[in-house]
Amino acid sequence: MEPIVWEWINVAARWLHVVTAVAWIGSSFYFIHLDLSLRKRPHLAEGTQGEAWQIHGGGFYNMVKYLVAPPQLPKELTWFKWESYSTWLSGFFLLVVLYHRGADLLLIDPAVLDLPWWGAVLASLASLALGWLVYDALCKSPLGKDDTRLALAGYVFLVAVAWGLTQVFSGRGALLHLGALIGTMMSANVFLIIIPNQRKTVDAMLRGEAPDPALGKQAKQRSLHNNYLTLPVVFFMISNHYPLAFGTRYNWVIAAIVLVMGAVIRHFFNSKHAGKPAPWWTWAAAAAGLLAIAWLSTAGPKDSGLAAAPTRVGFAEIEEIVSTRCSMCHAASPVWAGIHEAPHGVRLDSAEAIRRHAGPIRMQAGLSDAMPPGNVTGITPEERRILATWTAP
Repeated sequence: MEPIVWEWINVAARWLHVVTAVAWIGSSFYFIHLDLSLRKRPHLAEGTQGEAWQIHGGGFYNMVKYLVAPPQLPKELTWFKWESYSTWLSGFFLLVVLYHRGADLLLIDPAVLDLPWWGAVLASLASLALGWLVYDALCKSPLGKDDTRLALAGYVFLVAVAWGLTQVFSGRGALLHLGALIGTMMSANVFLIIIPNQRKTVDAMLRGEAPDPALGKQAKQRSLHNNYLTLPVVFFMISNHYPLAFGTRYNWVIAAIVLVMGAVIRHFFNSKHAGKPAPWWTWAAAAAGLLAIAWLSTAGPKDSGLAAAPTRVGFAEIEEIVSTRCSMCHAASPVWAGIHEAPHGVRLDSAEAIRRHAGPIRMQAGLSDAMPPGNVTGITPEERRILATWTAP
């Protein structure tokens, strides 16, 4: 009964996380679009930044934004915060259910750093907490007064984090944690900066005082960071499904390129929303980035070494490698503790099944080190080269 319970906990947590993330990303994209599409009109009251006319679902909407706050507070005010909180809480729960509970398979790679289970969990939690503290300190430093300099410093910081995580966790765990850190930064921006600043503005108005414009400026800066980080964080959160992204030698460089790709794509849409000339070069830059990460992924796993691959491989040799390194889990009755059925229904316990799954074997265990997870069965670099050679087109 226990495997069934955990499976449905996993399904429910994933579903909830996706739903809340869609809600958060949707509202974030909408308000960035709204901000950039505002136009100053002569009839608008003093203290307003501009207005935007929109049509949706058969109705017209007239949106007006105040630079700091309206002269009087309305009786009803919608706070956009629960989407962010729910996304982070559901994501953290999923991190615990999958990666902390399965640290020996998904987080720890002895070839990278032979951590105990509790050490991997502590490193996971520390990366989220320390990452936020460093990012927040950068924003509050003199760099925070210049958006461009702050963006460059933040980029260097995230690339350094990406490299550091690959020195602690498996490739799968490293990219997942990079996404988790960025998600934590984004949600903490809402919880610790944006919403508190908005509350201070409201409280000042209730006391009959003029709100501090710096509060809105700081909140706007963090909101813009969230906007530009959204596309990369989505990539990192789904990267565990793509072995060539996380399981190859230059996975941290791939992460660095993805950060740029996501930013330039958002720049295109933000420019369009602002009524500026469309920067079509951004799509060429994104396409070049995609080609670059595809090329980097051909370098193979970290432990592939420099030795030449064999020119001919017999199936008996392949069958021996798969049965000793893969079939203990990918079988009708797995013998690995905690695994009760072949992962994703893939069985490799017969010659016919091995031949049928030649492509996935090449991708997961030959061209990358995605399988076995954490290399728990001790597959060697030579064996990976043999698998890649046998299944090469």
